[in-house]
Amino acid sequence: MTDTDPGNDLWERFVSGSSSAFSELYDAYTDILYKFGMRYTADSELVKDCIHDLFIDLHTYRPSLAREVNVRFYLLKSFRRKLHAAHRRSSLLNLNRWNTDETFGVQALSFSIEHEIIVDEEQREMLEQLASEINQLPERQREILYLRFNQDLDYEEIASMMQISVPTCRTFIYRAIKQLRGKLACGSFALIILWA
Repeated sequence: MTDTDPGNDLWERFVSGSSSAFSELYDAYTDILYKFGMRYTADSELVKDCIHDLFIDLHTYRPSLAREVNVRFYLLKSFRRKLHAAHRRSSLLNLNRWNTDETFGVQALSFSIEHEIIVDEEQREMLEQLASEINQLPERQREILYLRFNQDLDYEEIASMMQISVPTCRTFIYRAIKQLRGKLACGSFALIILWA
């Protein structure tokens, strides 16, 4: 866990009962949660509903919330669980996809819209190659890479979020990076940092 999470003071005020801290918390994390949720589904209304439900739960259960948390990790984990539950309910009602835990994961990676600052054509081609190779990884490996490099979560946090052991988490990342290194030129692989 990061011990310098900028949301810790805000969280402390929120848990202590400050109503302005609740608004500030919502403002500070809504966009982060929305982008995170859109990695798992293209249904923006579902993502917005889950964010809304998450903050209602936070407000309702505020007195019983832990004071010492990594706020970003706590919110991402809680939100992912809520989004996953919404997917399961949706599959029960629609009798189509998302009917198993294995089908819940990050969507295919694309750099085209999110990285407009990349103007160099060669760099853009390398990113597209990187995205293509990442998208060929198994869904679980892709999700772990996303949580590690995009959400900046550590191994323990990722393992907790995905309900796997820390060694398993490390193995997933090691194998994914080894596979990507074997397929990509050095420059392309280094651009994984821009995924963040």
